[in-house]
Amino acid sequence: MDEQQSNIQLILDTCLMAGKIMTESGSEVYRVEDTMNRIAENAGQKESVSYVTATGLFMGFRSSNYTQLENVTERSINLEKVAIVNNLSRKFADKEITLEELNQKLTNINHEAPTYSVSLQIFAAGIVSCTLMYIFGGTWQDFLATFFVGMVGFSVAYFTKEWLNIKFLDDFLSAFTIGLLAYLAVRFHLAGNIDNIIIGAVMPLVPGVAITNSFRDILAGHLLSGTARATEAIFVAGSIGIGIAIVFKLFM
Repeated sequence: MDEQQSNIQLILDTCLMAGKIMTESGSEVYRVEDTMNRIAENAGQKESVSYVTATGLFMGFRSSNYTQLENVTERSINLEKVAIVNNLSRKFADKEITLEELNQKLTNINHEAPTYSVSLQIFAAGIVSCTLMYIFGGTWQDFLATFFVGMVGFSVAYFTKEWLNIKFLDDFLSAFTIGLLAYLAVRFHLAGNIDNIIIGAVMPLVPGVAITNSFRDILAGHLLSGTARATEAIFVAGSIGIGIAIVFKLFM
């Protein structure tokens, strides 16, 4: 009996760990539930019940009285982790790895998932900013200014989140910095159009994936999670807008 309880506990822990990683990394709710149920089924629990929201995961088995809850407090976009969890789930289904190995690999996923250095992320943010600025109708005159403003804005958002960890403050301070630098660049004739710079530089901050996933969740019938994701995305967009608006109010 103790061995059976231990096995059920291991299955629950593994399923919830996989679901939590996927939810924190920006996966859609239906994909999270499907992955958790498939892991449970391949582990011998064919009648599993899972319920996933943007802030918590519930899972239990009809064949036993065990039900477990896992809180979700952090949410970001890391589709690489989602792909790794899906790949591990397929390997477990094909019996290439055992349940214990799956649990261990999920535990170490933060160390095994490929990551990019902070400097490369900042540089990429600059490239995204200036290229999108030009695609949206900007000019070469604003290209370099948008590149540097985009890098500084992303840096402010990244380090504010790392040091202060206050929700939405990083987006607000980053947007304010972008607006201020765009104003100074035009004021000192380093660029020609403040609107072009701001439009390009805020692109790395825009919660596009979160908005897309919220609509996918709503269309899939997960109204609670979809509404929660949409609300969070609206707050992020509002923080960005308020940061830019304050600059216009103060200096324009």
